[in-house]
Amino acid sequence: MPLHKSYTIAPNTKLLVWKITESLEELSNGTELKDVCQSRIDSMKSEQHRKGFLSVRKLLNEAGYTDFDLFYTEDGKPHLKDGKNISITHSFSFSAIIISDKSIGIDMEIRREKAIKIADKFLDKEFNFLNTADVTDYVRRLIVIWGVKEALYKMFSRKGLSFKQNIDVAPFEMDDTKGTATVSYMEIEGNYPFYFEEIEDFTLVYSIDNN
Repeated sequence: MPLHKSYTIAPNTKLLVWKITESLEELSNGTELKDVCQSRIDSMKSEQHRKGFLSVRKLLNEAGYTDFDLFYTEDGKPHLKDGKNISITHSFSFSAIIISDKSIGIDMEIRREKAIKIADKFLDKEFNFLNTADVTDYVRRLIVIWGVKEALYKMFSRKGLSFKQNIDVAPFEMDDTKGTATVSYMEIEGNYPFYFEEIEDFTLVYSIDNN
């Protein structure tokens, strides 16, 4: 059972990461799904997506929940029946969840140079400090920024919230593994801390609303 890590990152806030190495059969074993979720996974054509879906249920089990405790609101945001907040991510061979009393968001991205080609779709002011000539360092920083914006988008789950226009990531140092970002959209106006770590070829980013 490849639970990669599970730890408390703040009061009443837990982060769990799963490394997907099992077959579909192994992930399905002992995993009970609601009818709507069973129908959803049955309709997935990608084995990778199915594994990601099931590994998230394994993480729920590790946290003391089941698929029956998880539900989604109309905006697509996941929630837990006991009132705690949850955010979910999966990317290729990893999945992760964060559970907290506070509003939270999580994202995990694979580090690859392909992201450079689409950077102008989600970056604006950040280009001012992404001036390294080292491609590897550039990609590392770029993926952190992308993850931050994904995590904050998940936290607020607001239609029309723009990565490029409404979320600004302040300059940060890779060695600090943390930073701040500003969100300005409708009534949302504030600075939000983010934290990140690199796990193999992936970057995990999460944010907690302390406002």
